[in-house]
Amino acid sequence: MTAPRQMPRVLSIAGTDPTGGAGIQADLKSIAANGGYGMAVVTALVAQNTLGVRSVHVPPVAFLAEQLDAVSDDVTIDAVKIGMLANAEVIQTVGDWLDRALPPVVVIDPVMVATSGDRLLDEEAEHTLRSLVSRADLLTPNVPELAILADEPAATDWAAVVAQASRVSARYGVRVLAKGGHLAGAALPDALVDASGGTVEVVEFPGIRIDTTNTHGTGCSLSSALATRFARSRDWSGALRESKRWLAESIRHGAELEVGAGHGPVSHFAGLWERGGVTTDPTPAEVEAEWWECTREIRRRIDELPFVRGLGEGTLDRQAFLWYLGQDALYLRDYSRALAEASRLAPTPEEQAFWAGAAQSAIAAELQLHESQLAPGTLEDVRPSETTTAYLNHLLACAGRGDYAVLIAALLPCFWLYQDVGARLHPLSHAEHPYRSWLDTYADDAFEASTRRAIDIVTRAAAGAREATRVAMREAFRVSSDHEHAFFAVAISPASSYGSGAGACDEGGDAVQFGGGGRSAEDVEQRPG
Repeated sequence: MTAPRQMPRVLSIAGTDPTGGAGIQADLKSIAANGGYGMAVVTALVAQNTLGVRSVHVPPVAFLAEQLDAVSDDVTIDAVKIGMLANAEVIQTVGDWLDRALPPVVVIDPVMVATSGDRLLDEEAEHTLRSLVSRADLLTPNVPELAILADEPAATDWAAVVAQASRVSARYGVRVLAKGGHLAGAALPDALVDASGGTVEVVEFPGIRIDTTNTHGTGCSLSSALATRFARSRDWSGALRESKRWLAESIRHGAELEVGAGHGPVSHFAGLWERGGVTTDPTPAEVEAEWWECTREIRRRIDELPFVRGLGEGTLDRQAFLWYLGQDALYLRDYSRALAEASRLAPTPEEQAFWAGAAQSAIAAELQLHESQLAPGTLEDVRPSETTTAYLNHLLACAGRGDYAVLIAALLPCFWLYQDVGARLHPLSHAEHPYRSWLDTYADDAFEASTRRAIDIVTRAAAGAREATRVAMREAFRVSSDHEHAFFAVAISPASSYGSGAGACDEGGDAVQFGGGGRSAEDVEQRPG
């Protein structure tokens, strides 16, 4: 017995169904839907559809042996599911291969009786199949097939089915899955029956019949699911419980496929499609490229702003710059709180440390830059503009919702767009540039490295998120990017916001007045969470 494997390699040995509802086609879907890697060896080519079987072609058994050896010579097999075996030669060939390959898990679905009730195997094949079932770890016959293996009439009630399964288990030394699908009534029970050790162990699993005609291939699908889930867990009871839940969900959604005029197939991937969708997750690099592209127009508009052009050229009005610094200082105080909340919500110690460090930098290092330019006590009387308030409200709302992924996406533009502007303006910096300290701060290597780390964290989170979360992250990022543009845009003409208030010293020592309308600093000083 090998150890459990997260993604087991499962081989189906069975016939085909060109409509895809049964046989190896159903097996491969079932294996994939239950978390395994499916492989298939064809025992028979079957011309069938949802209305019935038309003909069967059995390839030479020498070719069957070549298929089996080709797989096992190359791939480690964690489990085998065996379905349709057309005749005694095929059964013997598969048995010989089992003796050579010794796969750790073997589940046999003994396909012996058609839906119509017709026997599918001749007497010699049935006899040979009996010698094969003792090699299995689990046998999954329906009620008529169980009766054939027991050499008894078919059971007509659940107690008789379980008793018959016990006798078959004892005779062949194999665990048997007793299935109630062929019985009348609303109940649809199953049971794991093991009498191979001399005592009878029965674990029952209740079920309710689903009113549908989409039952084609359910036996194939269930046995493949069991092989896969047992290889993952080494727990037959758990494997059956989860396989039944998965199959019931697949049956309920089968009619939505609209396949065939007869007994249609189940929808093997219904749950995966509903919960996971079919959208391929992007890589972090793809998220980065897409989000950066979505800011193209915003970045173009930022470049054209008189404030940004004047900042780079050194021609910016000093009063406009100092007004901007005052607003930025207010912004940084609550921005640091949002960063601290990101640190609190972060899922890893590394991310916690990064956002906490960024919060400390925002409140200390960057604020120090502003205070070195502003007169002492100035910030106490600075009033936030409507633009500053709107940006902070957006960040603090994201923080207050407690969604880490959306919050860090909202925080990213203050790294990314600032670093981008700083890096492109920095070549204009020189010793006599009036705004050299600002240009140097946002273009230095430390801020570039911090920005790179922020981009990596956010894009990795977006790449690993569900689609709805990724959409919300992108929108939070876009809104913050718009606020960044607005923050630069309003700074060139702050005169309308001037009023009585404390002063900020310009280079000549004269006071520049701050204050005016808008909400007070106390009003926007919310705490996230």
